[in-house]
Amino acid sequence: MKGELPLRTWSWQRVRFWLAALLAALVYIWAIRGVEFTSIKQNAGDITAAIFRGLLHPDWSYVYLPEGEDLLRGILDTLAIAVLGTFISAVLCLPFAFWAAVNMSASRWISGSGKIVLTFIRTFPELVLAVMFIKAVGPGPFAGVLALGLHSIGMLGKLYAEAIENMDRGPAEALTACGANRIQTLWFADLPQVLPEFLSFTLYRFEISVRSAAILGIVGAGGIGTPLIFALEARGWPRVGIIVLGIIVTVTIIDYASSYLRKKLV
Repeated sequence: MKGELPLRTWSWQRVRFWLAALLAALVYIWAIRGVEFTSIKQNAGDITAAIFRGLLHPDWSYVYLPEGEDLLRGILDTLAIAVLGTFISAVLCLPFAFWAAVNMSASRWISGSGKIVLTFIRTFPELVLAVMFIKAVGPGPFAGVLALGLHSIGMLGKLYAEAIENMDRGPAEALTACGANRIQTLWFADLPQVLPEFLSFTLYRFEISVRSAAILGIVGAGGIGTPLIFALEARGWPRVGIIVLGIIVTVTIIDYASSYLRKKLV
């Protein structure tokens, strides 16, 4: 009798494992059947070789052009779009974060509605928002800033809300017992606890925004993506190579700097 329970448990674990494996296999089969694989073009090898030749021999003269648009100006525009978009979202998402936090609401229905709003906001991809804002304000970096700022509200608001839910309520209860009002409790007890995590999440979002800003120019929202799409359309692979190299270097530096700062904050 003593050996039956472990045997049953072991058998049930095997059943769950094979059920999960079968479910995963069915999902992969469904995904493969849903994708139509077309034939490879006859000149695909020549095009691939031309792309790699351009990437391995980038156009270094495009790094800086005194008379007009160049790589450095495009990278700086991309960084400016990412900085402004992240700043806007970091400020505007604060009320949404406190709205969505369970421990900040009197009812779960209130916090649940806040979570639904944040989910709805981050449902729209940056490219879709960029196209919409281009129609509203015209092409250029301003549309990219608005697209990144609005999309980042949903993601940063979710992360901020989770940080608020995980904070210690002891200091706030102590201040409330001493006669502090809600604003004083929020300012002196809640914000000091969550501010380092807020800054860490903001830096992490800035890393993502730099990558996104580099792509938004493809639809006309400014940044380095605009000359990139022109170079791709003209099949100027050396120009594409130097732009891609500039994006890689910029993103790598920002990743290392952001990781260092986040380790210091948290």
